[in-house]
Formats: sequence, structure tokens, C-alpha cells
Amino acid sequence: MSSLSSMFGCGVVMAPPQALGIGKRSDGGLTIVCSSRPKKKATAHHMKTRPRKTQPWDINRKPTVYDPMPPLPPDWTLVIPADASSAPAAPPPPSA
Repeated sequence: MSSLSSMFGCGVVMAPPQALGIGKRSDGGLTIVCSSRPKKKATAHHMKTRPRKTQPWDINRKPTVYDPMPPLPPDWTLVIPADASSAPAAPPPPSA
């Protein structure tokens, strides 16, 4: 017969039945003390291993400022309807 610690691969503590809330019907309960290498779940892992800014030049860096967009060419015009009711309901079907 093998011992409990060899079956589970780690230390096993036999707790008294009163501590576990078990009545007199039971001969005791097993409580496994250690777990073998618990892993983090996805979000906890990504938060722990995310890249962090450590250099002052990187921490204090401002966002990039881009030049304004050039004006649209004359064959393209931006039309904003003043009222949603004046806009056409649906474009006409394509002629085949």
C-alpha cells in the first residue's frame, strides 16, 4: 500500500472532522496543501507580461503631430444633408 503523499505528489494534511464541518459519520477529510504550478488566466497573464515604458524619453514622449490633409480634388465633393428627411431613402437600382 502506498502513502497518500506519494499518490498526490505533494504533502497531504489530514484535518480533523470538526474543522471541516463533517459529522461523526466520516472518518476524516483530505486537504491538499499545494497545487502543482498554478497558471494565470489570459488577462492576468497579459497584464503581468505587458511591455512597460521604463525610459524617461519614452514615458514623456508626446503623440506624433501630422500635417493637415490636403483639400479634396474638385471632382469629389462632400455633401452633408441639412435634414435627414431631405436625403434620398435609397439609391436607385443599377441598370443592367
